[in-house]
Amino acid sequence: MIRILIALLLALAPVTAFANQCPTMMAAIDAAMPNASLSESDMAKVKQLRQQGEELHKAGDHAGSEAALGEAKKMLGI
Repeated sequence: MIRILIALLLALAPVTAFANQCPTMMAAIDAAMPNASLSESDMAKVKQLRQQGEELHKAGDHAGSEAALGEAKKMLGI
């Protein structure tokens, strides 16, 4: 019985790890934006992607959130 419980906990561990990646990505974007040397249009796109990522995260779409946040990080060079 203990082995089953341990296996179940290990199987669910990655789910919680990925759910916590979105806030970390948002924090990295927030930290990089003030020092970024982007055009106004690119900075507006980064802000839009960051907002979209947060909204998707809150809605439970972590894959979509990570995709939007990943694109923003790419534009910022982080």
